[in-house]
Amino acid sequence: MTFVAAPARLSTSSATFEQDFAQRLHWSADTDAAIEQRVADILADVRQRGDAAVLDYTARFDGLQAGTMAALELTQAELKVAYDSLPAVQRNALAAAAARVRQYHEAQKKANGESWSYRDADGTLLGQKVTPLDRVGIYVPGGKAAYPSSVLMNAIPAHVAGVQDIIMVVPTPQGQKNPLVLAAAYVAGVHRAFTVGGAQAVAALAYGTATVPKVDKITGPGNAYVASAKKRVFGIVGIDMIAGPSDVLIIADQSANPKWLAADLLAQAEHDALAQAVLITDDEKLLEQVKQEVIQQLEKLPRKEIAQKSLENNGKLILAQDLQEACQIANKIAPEHLEVELPDPKKYLPLIYNAGAIFLGKYTSEPLGDYMAGPNHTLPTSGTAAFSSPLGVYDFVKHSSVEMYNKEAFRKISKKVQIFAKAEGLTAHAHAMEVRDED
Repeated sequence: MTFVAAPARLSTSSATFEQDFAQRLHWSADTDAAIEQRVADILADVRQRGDAAVLDYTARFDGLQAGTMAALELTQAELKVAYDSLPAVQRNALAAAAARVRQYHEAQKKANGESWSYRDADGTLLGQKVTPLDRVGIYVPGGKAAYPSSVLMNAIPAHVAGVQDIIMVVPTPQGQKNPLVLAAAYVAGVHRAFTVGGAQAVAALAYGTATVPKVDKITGPGNAYVASAKKRVFGIVGIDMIAGPSDVLIIADQSANPKWLAADLLAQAEHDALAQAVLITDDEKLLEQVKQEVIQQLEKLPRKEIAQKSLENNGKLILAQDLQEACQIANKIAPEHLEVELPDPKKYLPLIYNAGAIFLGKYTSEPLGDYMAGPNHTLPTSGTAAFSSPLGVYDFVKHSSVEMYNKEAFRKISKKVQIFAKAEGLTAHAHAMEVRDED
């Protein structure tokens, strides 16, 4: 059987472009009512019964029978054994990726993750104190596939930030533990790890159980149940984001290699049937060339059925009038990954303001960012790059403002504060200033 992908072909010159474009813009984060109710029940049960509920759901959903939570915990020794047992090429790749991710996030911390202060003209001390979170939970998907890269991307910035207690949860259906995931946890410095997944894992981290410690924040992607659970526990704990299906958008012109573009589109499409792969160009010939390359390359993919569904349902080939318009459309989509495959890609960087990660130049393929480039691959999806950022060191710290006035500085500003307070009807606020003025 030959698989033929049919991404939507759109042109900005078409009278129906805006309508057609809006219909296929991106995935919605809404979950159905059945999932929401099921997740609510699981969270309530784990909150009430703790470990016992987690054990029940792990047996029911993952087919993993365990008498105690201790049986579901991965020891440091087990993580090290997994690392030592890997082929040398895998150990080296894991170590190289970890080093690059760590280097990037250390630079990120130095740029915007450290405390600072200054004194103004009257001697007032003003500043910001940056403090790492005490304990975080990282969720690592483990159902359909294994993601050791997600371990690195979540645990390493937490380490760099200074988090003292990193708890990992990862589902292991039928008890099948992926050695690369365990090895990644060892390399990244995960402190404790549990073979628990789904909404029950999120609940255990958010509420705490007799075995799983309560965390301050939960990060990492998961399925619809995990996304719903994270939404529901937000406020009890912090969360990074609600992750939807992955997406890529490529801006290219006639100089781009159609074979390379098709490969990059398919690299995204194979993730999930809901994944979105988009190409925008001002060259109509290139669109047709890429379409033909996609058809040819698709046939060779082990995950071709998934990729086909992704391209048919969510794929787009968009003909723009020029590259400036292409950038405007990209900003409307606000992609998770944006590839700018143009001869002078940096020229267009000022025109791009909505994107999770920006890959400049024909040799900067998106998979580099997934594994080895250094920046975090946990990115805002489904258009949320319009208002949110990649996971980073800043997600694992909190910022406290610092203020210190001396007597002279206080006297200079006291009357103005009283005016504000009285205008808002908060007389006790004003009085707190007045009593200091009187003494």
